Amino acid sequence: MEKVQFAEFELSKLMLGTAQLGLQYGIANKIGQPNYEEAKAIIAAAFESGVNCFDTAANYGESEEVIGRALGELGISDKVIVVSKILPMADGLTASEADRIVEESVTQSLKKLRLHVLPICLFHADNNFIEYAESLLKLKEKELVQYIGVSVNFPEMALKAIQTGNAEAMQLPTSVLDQRFVRLGVFDKGAKLGIGLFVRSVYLQGLLFLSEEEVLPELVDVIPVRRKIQQLAYQAGMSLSELAIRFLLSVEGITCLVVGAESVEQVIDNARLVSLAPLSPDLVTAVSNAVPDLPERILFPRRWSKRIPDAKLVGR
Repeated sequence: MEKVQFAEFELSKLMLGTAQLGLQYGIANKIGQPNYEEAKAIIAAAFESGVNCFDTAANYGESEEVIGRALGELGISDKVIVVSKILPMADGLTASEADRIVEESVTQSLKKLRLHVLPICLFHADNNFIEYAESLLKLKEKELVQYIGVSVNFPEMALKAIQTGNAEAMQLPTSVLDQRFVRLGVFDKGAKLGIGLFVRSVYLQGLLFLSEEEVLPELVDVIPVRRKIQQLAYQAGMSLSELAIRFLLSVEGITCLVVGAESVEQVIDNARLVSLAPLSPDLVTAVSNAVPDLPERILFPRRWSKRIPDAKLVGR
């Protein structure tokens, strides 16, 4: 699998998203949360497929504990890079309060992950990064984290985070259905500064694949757009998932694609797709022209009324 340089790390182009390993996650997830042995098999399959980086967060249920245990049992803890995120914090905290909460969150993550230092640590809430980045910078000085950054939901906050000069890594949603960050130049600006840009919501939590009957009433505006993308994939002789991945491989500046999986088969297929070539320039243009800027109520899953039965909202 292709490796991409970020700081001193050579990261695999595919980063395994692990929210699914800690809780039920994703509107199209019909399998549910894997048990530990299934999760361990998923992690092992990812590593064997060339994946050397894993994304998790303090509020992904049992995800950090599962990763820490599995990496240890597989004997690969020192061969992979883990990205985790701080628990969302309230606004208006004093500097000392923020320092304490940030350090407690990171310390707990390190304990669960069975690590001494967290390679990449992000704020899970973009406004927290703007307000409390200094607290995380202090943990760099204590050598508890190596690189810091933020997970964002909106292009404006991504640009604001870049402008602070403190963001070394950033996770952001982008897909064939959500091209806002590409159109506003976020990848161009971030890449020029050497910021690691990790793209999540590649399939918009599975909304790309739901049957039209399964699409929630509030999301039906996505259907005509999705039909256009499906037609383009059909005309190009490829699956919708292949088109979705290869479109992102065509975007300059992306460091890694963060893609989750509920099964070993999904991991292997995602690794295969990420190893394919980017789309032709003509097809990239066709996809871009087929997709308008959809409303935030579609692109921001936290505003969906429902994902899956009993699913937990985790700040995405």
